[in-house]
Amino acid sequence: MRVIFGLVLLAGVALAGGAVYMAKDYIGQYQTELARAKQMQSAIVPTQTVYVASRMLSYGDVLEPDDVRAVNWPKDAIPAGTFSDLAALFPEDTDQPRLIVRAMEENEAVLAVKVTEPGEDIGLTTRLEKGMRAFTIRVDVASGVSGFLRPGDKVDVYWTGQIAVGDGAQDVTKLIQTAVRLIAVDQTDNQMNGTRIARTVTVAAKPEQVAALAQAQSTGKLSLSLVGAGDDTEIDEIKVDQVSLLGLKQAAPVAKAPEEKVCTIRTRRGAELVVIPIPCTN
Repeated sequence: MRVIFGLVLLAGVALAGGAVYMAKDYIGQYQTELARAKQMQSAIVPTQTVYVASRMLSYGDVLEPDDVRAVNWPKDAIPAGTFSDLAALFPEDTDQPRLIVRAMEENEAVLAVKVTEPGEDIGLTTRLEKGMRAFTIRVDVASGVSGFLRPGDKVDVYWTGQIAVGDGAQDVTKLIQTAVRLIAVDQTDNQMNGTRIARTVTVAAKPEQVAALAQAQSTGKLSLSLVGAGDDTEIDEIKVDQVSLLGLKQAAPVAKAPEEKVCTIRTRRGAELVVIPIPCTN
C-alpha cells in the first residue's frame, strides 16, 4: 500500500513539475511577444488625415468632392497648406467652387496654393462664357472714356474710317457693336480704384464679332462709349457722315454732256492710212 502511495505521489510531483515548466515557458513566450509588439508599435510613424487628388487635375478645372480622397500622411512630413478636414476644403456656407491654379497629379496632396478660394476666379479664362472669345482693342484717353472703364463694364463700339463714294472717299462713323462686355483693362482683370488711362481693353465677343472688330481696327479707328449699369436699350443702326453731321444737302451729281458721236471710215492710199469723217446713220 505504501509502495502504491509513493508511486502516486511521485507521479503527481512529476506532473506538477511538468505543468510548472510548461507554464513558465508559455509566460516567457508571451512576454517576448509582448515586448516585440511594444517595440514595433514604438517604430510606427504617427500619421494624420490629408486630402489628396484622386485623379489628375488641370489648370482651370473645378474642384469637386469626388476629385479628392483622404489618406494617412506622416505627421513629420506634411506639407504646409494641406487640408485635413473636408469641410475646410468644401465649406458648407457657400456654393461657390474652388478652381485649380496649378496642375496636380493623382495622389498629390491638395495644397491651398494650388486652388483658389471658393468663388475666386483665376483670370480671363474663367471670365469667358461658353462660345465667347477675348479680343483686345487699342484705346487712348479719348477713345477709352478718359480712364473710367472698369472690367465688367459694357461699351458700344464705334468705327470711324473712310468709305468709297463715287470716284472719291467719305469719312464715316458707324456703330458696329453694342453692349460688349469688358473683361480686362490693360493687364488688369479685376476691379480697379480711381481712374487710369488705358492703352488697351479686352472684350468678350463671339467669333463673328471678333472678326468684325479685327477688320474694323485694321481699317479705321475704334472708339468706345460706356453703357450705363442696367441699360438694356436696343439701339438701331447708327451711321453718321459729314453731310448728315452738318445738315448739308447731298449735292446732285453733275450730268455729263453727251459726247458728239463721230463716224469715220478708213481708207488706204498707197502706204498712207486716211481717216475720212462721214455722217452717222443712227
